[in-house]
Amino acid sequence: MTSILVVGGGFAGVSAAVVAADEIRSHKADAAVTLVSETDQMTIRPRLYEKNPETLRAPIRPALDAAGVAFVEGAVAAIDTGTRSVTLKDGRSLSYDRLILATGSELPPLPVPGVADHTFNIDSYDGAVAFDRQLQAVAKDPGAPGHDTYVIVGGGMTGIELAAEMRNRIAQHGGDDAAAAAKVILVEMADVIGPEFGDNPRPVIDTALAEAGVEQRLGCRVTGFDAAGVTLEGGDRIDAATVVVTVGLRANGLTAQIPGERDDLGRLAVGDDLKVAGLADVYATGDVARARVDDAGNYALMSCQHARTMGKYAGLNVVRDLLGEAPRPYRQPDYTTCLDLGNSGAVFTTGWERDVQKTGAEAKERKTMINTQWIYPPTGSADEVFAALRIDERGR
Repeated sequence: MTSILVVGGGFAGVSAAVVAADEIRSHKADAAVTLVSETDQMTIRPRLYEKNPETLRAPIRPALDAAGVAFVEGAVAAIDTGTRSVTLKDGRSLSYDRLILATGSELPPLPVPGVADHTFNIDSYDGAVAFDRQLQAVAKDPGAPGHDTYVIVGGGMTGIELAAEMRNRIAQHGGDDAAAAAKVILVEMADVIGPEFGDNPRPVIDTALAEAGVEQRLGCRVTGFDAAGVTLEGGDRIDAATVVVTVGLRANGLTAQIPGERDDLGRLAVGDDLKVAGLADVYATGDVARARVDDAGNYALMSCQHARTMGKYAGLNVVRDLLGEAPRPYRQPDYTTCLDLGNSGAVFTTGWERDVQKTGAEAKERKTMINTQWIYPPTGSADEVFAALRIDERGR
């Protein structure tokens, strides 16, 4: 029996495994799919700026079990493409005929003194829980230096969403008076907030941040972190007990064990079939893959939106490869952005120019649907799980 091994249990990995199993079933192929991951819980990473991070995980076993995908719990230590084997940290070894790498991205430490010891992040489940515990601790010690100042470093999507929601987070643990008195400061190295979003949604974002009482420090570079706060280039200080870093995503480090070209984010170069360039039996998908989404020169971003769909194509194409069938080229030309803006609602844009389509409560309704329903792993019977993750008529 042919073995397909998926490494990674996030959005891309689960999609790849289920779609591969669906394709195997439809062709009655003699193949099996195994997914290996450190945990059988998917972290709903796009929601980690929200309250109650302990609730922001979902089990993946219901989808995998329904699809007939075997699950192995363990952390991968090594990938050997020569012997077609994967070694886990506990010494177990798994062989494969085809490998799909879907280990996502991570937040490496900024090359700034003190970042490891004096900052928090909401990049991972553990990081988000640790940050929430810090909010609780600060609420219990209102007399501590810098207790009422919260610094967020990075004005991209994660930084904006956290900043807009921060007073609600503070109020949850410290009450409304503490939230109202807090200083929330968003530090961004660029001269504008959300530089990757372009000009179209920026007025909406700026208005929402102003309504949330967020102070923007633009064109500022952080040169040091310490127990008392942040030092900026030029010597300016921000005294704060709570500092969150939201910048610096890179592809998971396992990409370094795959022979092939990588971009400056560590992502593996893949063809339109998502096969790693130069390798016959290894695919990369989600945040570890540098993949074209259209014929206009746009590439997938490190996002749930692209990871889920890219995973589907990887699962489909790995089975087609085994069956000697032509691959279906990965294309995802419809690009949207839905940015949560806290009590001001949200902003929903379409296209790479990010044309604003909806704002306020109407956009918030869409964001809520995305966050609480659309991105979760499916449940139900095999037919229901397969149907939920098949590539639709729009190629998504």
